[in-house]
Amino acid sequence: MRTAIVSAMHEELSAVLALMPDEARQVAAGREFWVGHLHGREVVAVLSRIGKVAAATTAAVLIERFGVGEIVFTGVAGGLGSGVAVGDVVVADSFLQHDLDASPIFPKYEVPLYGTSRFASDPALTRRLAAAVQRALPDQHLHRGLVVSGDRFVSTDAECRALRSALPDALAVEMEGAAVAQVCHDFGVPFAAVRTISDRADDEAHVDFARFVREVASRHSAAIVQALLA
Repeated sequence: MRTAIVSAMHEELSAVLALMPDEARQVAAGREFWVGHLHGREVVAVLSRIGKVAAATTAAVLIERFGVGEIVFTGVAGGLGSGVAVGDVVVADSFLQHDLDASPIFPKYEVPLYGTSRFASDPALTRRLAAAVQRALPDQHLHRGLVVSGDRFVSTDAECRALRSALPDALAVEMEGAAVAQVCHDFGVPFAAVRTISDRADDEAHVDFARFVREVASRHSAAIVQALLA
């Protein structure tokens, strides 16, 4: 079975590619897909780009053109839940689009014609991913639960408070996961995601974000992927 490793940031993708001894570049849909092996397992590594549409396009190409049997997303997120601190790791059990609102035709957050607002991650793959986090990063605090996605970098105290009030069980906020989860639901492909908390999605969210991705999140992503596939 071929595993897709998807990253939203160049630094994270580069850290994963450094682990692959034989990656070969293929171009599709304006993206570079790196096909090779990691610990003897078939892997496709790719940069999703940022946002829900870009992530959905990437997931669809991985499934249709590269025939992947599972998708794992690594990246960063803003912390929302109480006790979710910078440097902690969140493995998603479910995903929701916090900026989706087709009311009054459909309830707020519900994806039209699906009858649900939440898409679950694959239970078996998620257990494997959480176990990989614990092996790779035993000193980091691991959380599991709801991750919410939207086409906005949440970076003010007001936005953060509003999300916590509307979605009190949300642990983290990012810009891709819920879109990939919906695509994988449509195709019946297992999906799991892990996010390192880079900020608290508040007025300080932009401070040293790039440095955090480069120096912390990229190392986390590589270590987790290595542990998952070893």
